[in-house]
Order: sequence, then structure tokens, then C-alpha cells
Amino acid sequence: MPGDSESGPVPDPARFDFDFEPTFEPVDRLLGVRPDNSYIELVGERVTVRFGPWRVRTTKSNVIAAEITGPYSWWKVVGPPHLSLADRGLTMATTAHKGVCLTFRRPVQGIEPTGVLRHPALTVTPRDPDRLVEALHV
Repeated sequence: MPGDSESGPVPDPARFDFDFEPTFEPVDRLLGVRPDNSYIELVGERVTVRFGPWRVRTTKSNVIAAEITGPYSWWKVVGPPHLSLADRGLTMATTAHKGVCLTFRRPVQGIEPTGVLRHPALTVTPRDPDRLVEALHV
């Protein structure tokens, strides 16, 4: 897939597949989170994160930081998106090893469909986190 483990400039559009940890997959599949419906996609200015039935949409200009993070405790990442009670940040993860924390200028909608609850940050676990950070140019 474009954007995954390539050298040179990141193409536009670029898709970054989630890094599925085999021990998490049974739980992920029960929740509708599968490799075919979970990815980070960059198209022009648009950033879309799809995590099974959950989606986050924003723009590249709304991403003010993209930092490599991890490892994580498995219980903080396995299963559905996790909401941080400390800062309302959202985690969409399929591995405990390594990910990318995106910080937003304006909080985004994500864990619930009405948009009442908004998130100032989102952690995702793409297969190639370094390349995602590079593609976001922040």
C-alpha cells in the first residue's frame, strides 16, 4: 500500500494500515475492527482515520503535532477506542508496541456519533508510524 514502508516522499493519497497484533485480533474482530476497515488515510488536506465502525475526520492543518509513542499497557489499547478520562484524548490501537499521537488545534469528533464529546488528541497504531509522522509534516 502507498505510505507503508516505502522510501522517498510520501505519495498523495497515502494509506497507512493499522499494525494488528495477533493476540488482539479476536477481540478486535468481535468489535468489527479488521484490517480491511481500519486505516489512516491522507488525501490532499484531508485526514481520515477509520477504526472499524468508528471514524475521525480532520484536516492536516488541524494536526499541530504528530509524535511517536509507546509501548503501551495492553489493557489500555485492546478492544474498542479508549477515552482518556484525564484529557479526553482518544486511542484507536491494534498493538501495544508503538504508535503515533496526533494533537489537534481544534478537538475532533470520534468516540460517539453526536460530536458532543470532542478529543484534543488521537493515538493510532499504524504499521509504519515513522512514515505517518513524515506524511503529516508537523
